[in-house]
Amino acid sequence: MIQLNQEILTDLQSAASREWLETNGIGGYASGTIAGMHTRRYHGHLVAADKPPLGRAVLLSKFEETLIIDGERYDLSCNRYPGVIFPRGYEFLTGFRLDPFPIWNYLVAGVEMEKTLFMVHGENTVVITWAVNNKPENVDSLDLELRPLLAFRDHHHLRTDDTNFDPAYTMEEGSIRFEPVSTMPPLFVSSNSERIASTGSWYRNFEYSIEIERGFDHREDLFQPCVLSFDLSKPAIIIASTIGRDHVKAEEFRRNEMKRRAMIVARAGAANDLFSQLALAADQFIVSRGAGKTVIAGYHWFSDWGRDTMIALNGLTLATGRPEIAKSILSEFAGYLSEGMLPNRFPDEGDEPEYNTVDATLWFFEAIRAYADHTGDRFVKEMLYEKLSDVVDWHVRGTRYGIHVDSDGLLYAGEPGVQLTWMDAKIGDWVVTPRMGKAVEIQALWYNALRIMAGFASKFEDEEGKHRYADMAAIASDSFNGQFWNEADECLYDVVDGGKKDEAIRPNQIFAVSLPHTMLDLERARKVVAKAEAELLTPFGLRSLSPKDPSYVPHYIGSPFDRDAAYHQGTVWGWLIGPFVDAYKRVNSNGQRTEKRIEEMLSGYKQHLSEAMVGQISEIFDAEPPHTPRGAAAQAWSVAEVLRVIQNLKK
Repeated sequence: MIQLNQEILTDLQSAASREWLETNGIGGYASGTIAGMHTRRYHGHLVAADKPPLGRAVLLSKFEETLIIDGERYDLSCNRYPGVIFPRGYEFLTGFRLDPFPIWNYLVAGVEMEKTLFMVHGENTVVITWAVNNKPENVDSLDLELRPLLAFRDHHHLRTDDTNFDPAYTMEEGSIRFEPVSTMPPLFVSSNSERIASTGSWYRNFEYSIEIERGFDHREDLFQPCVLSFDLSKPAIIIASTIGRDHVKAEEFRRNEMKRRAMIVARAGAANDLFSQLALAADQFIVSRGAGKTVIAGYHWFSDWGRDTMIALNGLTLATGRPEIAKSILSEFAGYLSEGMLPNRFPDEGDEPEYNTVDATLWFFEAIRAYADHTGDRFVKEMLYEKLSDVVDWHVRGTRYGIHVDSDGLLYAGEPGVQLTWMDAKIGDWVVTPRMGKAVEIQALWYNALRIMAGFASKFEDEEGKHRYADMAAIASDSFNGQFWNEADECLYDVVDGGKKDEAIRPNQIFAVSLPHTMLDLERARKVVAKAEAELLTPFGLRSLSPKDPSYVPHYIGSPFDRDAAYHQGTVWGWLIGPFVDAYKRVNSNGQRTEKRIEEMLSGYKQHLSEAMVGQISEIFDAEPPHTPRGAAAQAWSVAEVLRVIQNLKK
């Protein structure tokens, strides 16, 4: 359980900078700030995934909430309009906790009230309740008014007063049915309200502060169709869904969801509160795609990415005791292999995956290795080994974007104007970090993949394959050590392209030490780790570029151009703590001293769980103290790598 104190809750800046997240396992979500004030276009009480895991649309933005005590009205909502914050309901907050889902506590004129919100797993359904826990004896009547605010728009866009927005609603079997936009699913709101009165007005000019900060359009109009009134002598119940759901099922849904989340923690074998919370955080990224599973890379705006999924798979599934989900993900993605490549991402619009990545496919090998080591499942031999052999063959003869094995046994990748590695920021036609040629982590991953294949071939009695992959790995290792060692800086070059060698000190070289199979001897490995520790390590991961580099950018702020230009030029990436810890352990002897140092490296994440997206880990952080969290407020590989490292420490 994570609990915030009242000082945070009643300070608008603090309460509005902390977000909450509920997900439904099919790509939909609900999210907002602790203060109740939306600060992003992505905030909403029901963001439904119409084409799981994508097709996400904000249907129900929020409710305006008014508590009425003996006729006196108290607004519990909070909104930002141009030049004013109104209402200021956060001032009544006395508590907020994740237990395991978001719960708010209010104290209004002596009345104690609790609000709870959660999503139903597998449905675009959210359940919200308001219950009075205590009231003064002299209070005669307690009522609640709820005014739904409708958006009905793609979650990347904003709603404006629109003549094509149908304001009418109908009553169907105890639910209100809203369908103002014919191309989107209907919204059903079932409740135990005493009465429903039509209103039909637009609330205009909501301002979203994070959109302002990010340099995007930031004002929205929302439609308010009716008011629902409740007698709080009993809890007020709302179920908002894209399918008809009776409010009487609210308690059943709550019990089921509590049980499901308790099982997640139990299967993870969580030894402490940090691991328990991260196990629940991990579950929020695992969603359905077709008959299988995939991973949403981050909330709120990311879809499922091949690279992120394969990097995150170990921590999200194996470290949490859910290997069957790992198997489903691997099987699902194997079906999308094309010309020896795994998809980079599945776009929000359109059905065709994009294949512009060199490393996602190589991380596929590592994810399969981790799964095989964890389970010993014959699935790898029966369903994947032949596909992996085909992937290697494609890389040898060449595939998209100039990806091919060069005569020196190393993997070349790149064409002008294309970003193929994880450092993939692109502004118009400008690839910020093109890294065309032979990138250091790509060689580390390629060698690791070849050694994995040699191991599989030996295990599966493929003698020809065993010798072939081992020979390829040996050639790659000799070439790598001959070309990539930077004697002057005692570390590895970031990219080698013919006679050009990029001397930038970046975290990519750490993979040459951290992966299970390494090409470096111990002396060089220690120097790589020392360089990364000295110039890149922060309390929240590794910087993407050394502060000594003239291209270093200390803060990820400003316009979309400014932010993309800073994305991999110093910005700290949380997920990189995982490979750094692996590398650190490899070059240091086991013992209490090493374990204590690793615990120090991870200590910042525990505090971070009460910041930004409460209970989650952010995508990125500023390169300089106080390392303000930025980017996506919840990122799959950030959570996964911290989980994996903690799990490994338990062994």
